[in-house]
Amino acid sequence: MTTIDYSVWDHIEVSDDEDDTHPNIDTPSLFRWTHQARVERMEAFLQKGEDLEKGLAESRRKLAEAQRRVQELSSASTPESRAQLTSAQDEEKQLRREERAWEKKMEEHRREEKKMPWNVDTLSKEGFSKSVVNIKPEKTEETEEEKEEKHKGFVEKHEKQIKHFGMLRRWDDSQKYLSDNPHLVCEETANYLVIMCIDLEVEEKHALMEQVAHQTIVMQFILELAKSLKVDPRGCFRQFFAKIKTADQQYQDAFNDELESFKERVRGRAKIRIEKAMKEYEEEERQKRLGPGGLDPVEVYETLPAEMQKCFDEKDIQMLQDAISKMDPTEAKQHMKRCIESGLWVPNARADEEGEKEGEKEGEEPQGEEDQ
Repeated sequence: MTTIDYSVWDHIEVSDDEDDTHPNIDTPSLFRWTHQARVERMEAFLQKGEDLEKGLAESRRKLAEAQRRVQELSSASTPESRAQLTSAQDEEKQLRREERAWEKKMEEHRREEKKMPWNVDTLSKEGFSKSVVNIKPEKTEETEEEKEEKHKGFVEKHEKQIKHFGMLRRWDDSQKYLSDNPHLVCEETANYLVIMCIDLEVEEKHALMEQVAHQTIVMQFILELAKSLKVDPRGCFRQFFAKIKTADQQYQDAFNDELESFKERVRGRAKIRIEKAMKEYEEEERQKRLGPGGLDPVEVYETLPAEMQKCFDEKDIQMLQDAISKMDPTEAKQHMKRCIESGLWVPNARADEEGEKEGEKEGEEPQGEEDQ
């Protein structure tokens, strides 16, 4: 047989039903006054809690900004930038102390809240406004188009927050940020961080890439933990941080191994992307160079005999004619045909040039006659 512990009812403050008052006192008015005073105390207490939450959130925002500045200045090389780094680090330490002070105030406020007696207002608060039947819906497989659209919409809405999480360094900071933004604990965040890592490596921002890579593995470990526990990732990320911060060497080694492996994969993907971009650029340049016959002058030049290459290097037409006269006619004809199709050699260019000059002179003569 189970017994009910009625001691929890010892601290209920319900004075509205008391009727043991002096005959000369207006009892209804007294109840209204005491009730109003209690409501005002509750409102003041709730307002204090909201102010503390706002102060803590602002403190964390400033700390995150200071950490970002420290990260940007971490590769300082000049005396001036090193001085800025020292100043930023001092500011970060001060803001961390302020954050702990706000957290302490919040803890004290929560302890006070637990000690507060219940009353008619808190007892009559609505606990549930609707009934929910916990039926697990059938899971339908998303198409690739749906996944892509979902990822795009999520990133457009939360890109700034994802980037902020990617730049965090400390376990506690990451845990607090996810506590404040639990919607970030999902596949879309992990996927965006992977792309972000590759982009940073392509831009040769190696230190930043390694930082974001660390946060990427944090998110992936949380998602894997959720799969193993068969729970929503938003409900188990605290378990990951609790485990990783307890210095479980085996778990820490597994995390570090996966991190190093991931960074190598990122470097490999970045290298492939750079090579692909270079090939595309070279092809674009090649297309621009193509001559009237569709041949690349650079490729044609490299296939010419050394004597003909020298003629083009020195731009000596007489030397080129002499070199051709010494070659087999069929071979010489083939080389010149390819030179023309690539634009290395323009037939009748000299005649066209002289014709243009003649035209210019003829055009000047009428002007001269008019002057006379």
